[in-house]
Amino acid sequence: MSRAMQCQSCLPWGSWMQLHRSLPGSRGTRSVYLCAASVPGAVGSCFLKKILHPSGISLPRGCVRYQGGSQEHSIQTRPSRHSLSQLRNMASSDAIKKHQKSLSAWFSHQPNEERQFGPSFSLDAVHVDPVIRESSLEEILKPSPDLTIQNQLQQPCSQVISLQNLFDVDACGRQVKNVVLYGTVGTGKSTLIKKMVVDWCHGHLPRFELVIPFSCEDLSHSRAPISLRRLITKKYHHLRDVVPVLGNSNLKVLFILNGLERLSLDFRLAGTELCCDPSEPVPPSAIVVNLLRKYLLPEASIIVTTRPSAVRRIPGKYVGRYAEICGFSDTNLQKLYFQMRLSQPGCSGESSVSSSSGEQENLVEMLSRNLERHNQIAAACFLPSYCWLVCTTLHFLYFTRTVPPSQTLSGIYTSFLRLNFSGEVLDSSDPTNISMMKYVAKTVGKLAYEGVMSRKTCFSEDDLQQCFEVEMKTESELNLLEVFRSDVFRFFLTPCVQPGKEHTFVFTIPAMQEYLAALYVVLGEKKTLTQRLGKELSEVIGKVSEDVVVVLNIISKVLPLRFLPVLFNLLKIFPRYFSRLSGKDRDAIAHTMAEELFKEEDYNNDDVLDQINSSILGVEGPMRHPDEAPDDEVFELFPIFMGGILSRRNRAILEQLGCSIKNLAAFEIAKAMKKTVIRKSRKGLPPSELLDYLFFLHEFQNERFTAEAIRSLRTVNLSSVKMTPLKCSVLASVMGTTCHEVEELNLTSCNLDPSSLRILFPVLLRCKALHLQLNSLGSDACKEIRDLLLHDKCAVTDLRLTNNPVGEQGAQYLAEALAGNCSLTHLSLLHTALGDQGAEVIAQHLTKNQHLQELNLGYNSLTDAAALRLVEVAKRHATLDKVHLYFNDISEDGKRTLDSLRMDRDGVRALVFLTAGTDVSDYWPHILNVVQKNQDFWDRERVRQHLILLLQDLESSRKQTANPWRKAKFLRVESKVKKMLGELQHGTL
Repeated sequence: MSRAMQCQSCLPWGSWMQLHRSLPGSRGTRSVYLCAASVPGAVGSCFLKKILHPSGISLPRGCVRYQGGSQEHSIQTRPSRHSLSQLRNMASSDAIKKHQKSLSAWFSHQPNEERQFGPSFSLDAVHVDPVIRESSLEEILKPSPDLTIQNQLQQPCSQVISLQNLFDVDACGRQVKNVVLYGTVGTGKSTLIKKMVVDWCHGHLPRFELVIPFSCEDLSHSRAPISLRRLITKKYHHLRDVVPVLGNSNLKVLFILNGLERLSLDFRLAGTELCCDPSEPVPPSAIVVNLLRKYLLPEASIIVTTRPSAVRRIPGKYVGRYAEICGFSDTNLQKLYFQMRLSQPGCSGESSVSSSSGEQENLVEMLSRNLERHNQIAAACFLPSYCWLVCTTLHFLYFTRTVPPSQTLSGIYTSFLRLNFSGEVLDSSDPTNISMMKYVAKTVGKLAYEGVMSRKTCFSEDDLQQCFEVEMKTESELNLLEVFRSDVFRFFLTPCVQPGKEHTFVFTIPAMQEYLAALYVVLGEKKTLTQRLGKELSEVIGKVSEDVVVVLNIISKVLPLRFLPVLFNLLKIFPRYFSRLSGKDRDAIAHTMAEELFKEEDYNNDDVLDQINSSILGVEGPMRHPDEAPDDEVFELFPIFMGGILSRRNRAILEQLGCSIKNLAAFEIAKAMKKTVIRKSRKGLPPSELLDYLFFLHEFQNERFTAEAIRSLRTVNLSSVKMTPLKCSVLASVMGTTCHEVEELNLTSCNLDPSSLRILFPVLLRCKALHLQLNSLGSDACKEIRDLLLHDKCAVTDLRLTNNPVGEQGAQYLAEALAGNCSLTHLSLLHTALGDQGAEVIAQHLTKNQHLQELNLGYNSLTDAAALRLVEVAKRHATLDKVHLYFNDISEDGKRTLDSLRMDRDGVRALVFLTAGTDVSDYWPHILNVVQKNQDFWDRERVRQHLILLLQDLESSRKQTANPWRKAKFLRVESKVKKMLGELQHGTL
C-alpha cells in the first residue's frame, strides 16, 4: 500500500472538510500547521506536523473539528481541492524520496574496472570536476585553431562556469532552460552526469525538486510510440504518483538526456509534429524534440550531453547555453585527482598500511614532479579518462600481489577502451553503422603500426593525411572522417611537447600506439590490395555459389548433363583456395610476433614493466639537453599486446566494441606460434628479455601454450631485474602451469623481500640451484626460507645467500632448516653478518643434518673459537667435506691449527688462506675470484686489509720452502694479489 493510501485510510471522510475550513480565509480559522517537504534531502520527512484544537490542545488528525461561536457546524463530506493537493504533495514527496534512493544506488554503482581499486573508490570519495567552459554556436561552427598544447591547456578563465550555474540567467538576463553540454571522447561527460545525479540524490542540488535522467542510447532502440508519462513510469516505477502532476504543478523538474549523438532528431514540423500532451503516444525521438522545443512541459529544464559532431543537430534557437567540458586543462586538477586516487586507504590492497602509505605518497610525489616538468603525460592527463588509466596502471604495477586472469596489462587497455567507447557507432546517421573502435583500429591502428615498423613516435600532418585521407573515395567516408576528427582524434593523438616538434603529433600514451598497432595486425587489417580483393571476391563467390548449386541440382534431375559436376567443383575452388591463403596470414601474424619479441637490438633495454613505469613517473636525474641525440625508440610492448589481445577475455570485450576475432583465428595463430615463438625462446635470453617473454606468456592467457613453452626452460636467470610483487606474481603464475623441476633460478640482486619469497614459494620449491645473493634478506626472509627448506617437497640442493644481512636471528632460522632438511648439499652464507653467535647456532644444529656437503661462512667476523668449533663439528659430519672460512678474524695460531687439517686424515677441508702449509692452496683462484665478484658490495678498507694479510701469508710461506717450483707458484699468486691491491687503491677493481 502506498504512503498516500495509508494517509487516506487514517483520515475519516469528515476531516477533509475540517481541513478545508481551517485553511486561511475560512471563517473561524484556527492555527493549522502543514508541511510537505519539497527540498531534496527532506522529501517526505514531514507532512502534517501539528493540527491545533481551538483551545490550543493538539488533537489526533482524525479527530480535528472546528467550533465557531456556540453553534457546531455539521461535517461536509466533500474534500477541498487544496487539501487534495496537499495530500498529493505528500504522496509525491514520498515517491521522490524513493526515486532518489533508487537513483543513488544505480548511479553510484561502479563498473567492474573500478572495483580493482577496492571499495573505498566510490563516486563520492574520489571525484574532481573537470573544467567547464561556456561556449556559443558561432564558436562551435568556426574552424578550430591549430591543435597545440597551449590551446589545450590554456582556456580563458573568464568563460569557466560551474555545474551548479549552468541554468543561471544568460548575458541578456533570460532564464536558461535548455543546456547543451558537449565534449570529445574521454573528457568525462558521463561521469559528470552521474556525479550530478548523485549530488541531487544527496541534497546538494537544491535548484531542482525532481531529476529524470534518460539514456539516448536506450531511447534509440525503441521505435514504438509511447507517451512521456508512460515512458517515465516505465523507466522509474517509483514516480507513478508524481507523473500525473507533471505540467500541472510548479514542480521544478530537470530532464537529463545523455548521449544525444545516439538519436536521430528531426526538428522540422514536417518530420516531427507538435505535441504538448504528456499522455499522447509518440515516438521517443518526438518526445525529445518537443521537450527541447519547449512545446512539451515548457517549464522543465533540460541538460543534453553530446559529442561535438552532434551539437548542431539541435537548432540554436532551442538552446539557452552551450558549455564545453574541457577536461583537466589545469595541471592542478590532475595533481588533485592523483592525490585523491592514489592516497586512498584501500589502494594498496593491504590490511597494514604503514609501509604501503609511504609508497603511495612517494608515487604521488614522483607523478607530481613529472607533471611539473611539462612532460607528455601532462598533455595526456588533459583527458580525465587517461588520469584513470595512469592510476590503474600504477595500481597494477605497484599493488598487485596476485595476478588473476583479469589482471593483465592488455586487459587494462582493452577495458579502458570499453569504458570510453562501449560499442558506440561512429556516426548514427551513417548507413554502415561502423563501430567507433573498428574505425579507430583500421585508421589510427594503421598509423600506429607504420610508426612501430619505422621506429617512429612523432607524426607530421603528411603522415596523418597519408593514413586517413589517401583512401577517401565516397561522401560517406569523408563524413565519417569529419566526425572522427571532431569527436575522437584528440583521444588518441595529441601535440608533441618536445621543443621543435610542436606541430607534430604523438600518441596520448606511448603504450597506446603499441596496443593499436597490435590490434591492427591481429584483426587482419594489414593486408595487401590483392588480399583484400581476394577476400571480397571469395565472399561474393561463396554466397553466389550456394544459390547456383541449388539451381543446378534441380536442372541436373531434368537434364542429366555431364559437365554439371565439374561446374560444381569449379565454384568451390576459389573459396577453398582463399581459406588457405588466410591461413598463411595467421602464420605471418605469428612470425611478426616472434620477430618483434626476440629482437636482439632490444636485449640491453629495461624490461617492459620498468619502461611503462618510467613513461608514467619519469626518470629521476638531470634533464636531457635539447641538442643531445635522443635514444632509439623501443616497441617491446607491441608483440606482448598482440598476445594479450588474443586472450579469450580480451576477445570477448573487443567483440562488444565491434572488433571481432574469431576463435578459429586465435587457435590458428597460437598453433603457428609454436613453430616460431617457442623455438626462438630456447636460445639464451638476457634477464630483462626473459622477463618480457614470461610477461608475454602471462598476457597470452593460454595455459596449454604456456605449459609447453615453460617446459623448455630449465634455467631461469633474472639477475639484476627489480622483482616487484607484480613481477613475482607473473613468474609464479607462468611457472605454475607446469610442475617440472628447474635446474637453476638466479634471483641475484632482485630487490626481494619476505613478501616476494611468499609469492614465489611454489616456484622455489621446485628449484635445485637457488641464487638469492644481494637482496637485503634479513631475519624475516630467513624465516620464509626455513619454511621452504623444511617443506617435504623441497628440491633445493644449492642455496646461495651471499651478501644478505642474515644476522644471528636469521642464522637461528637457517640452522633449524638445516636440522630438518633432506635435499640441501651446498649452502653459501658468505658475508651475511653471522658473527660467532650465528656460527655457534649453525654448528649446534649441523649435527642433525645428514646431507650437506659444502658450507661457506667466509667474511662473517668469525674468531678462532667459533671457527675451530665449526670445523670440529664438520669433522664428525657424514657428508660435509668443505668449509669456507676465509676473510674472517682468524689469528695465526688459529690458521696453523686449521692448516693441520687434512682431507685424508680429518675428512674435511677448511679453506682459510691462499696457502696450505708450505704450498699454495688448490683453491686460491676460487678465493680471489670471490673477492673479484664481491668487491663492489664489501667494505673496501676491510678487503684491502685482508688482501694485505693474504700477501704477507704468501710471502712467509714462500720463504719457508726451498722447492723452486713451489716458489714460482707463490710468486704467481703474489703478483695476482698485488695487482688486485693496486686496482683497489686506484678504484679500478
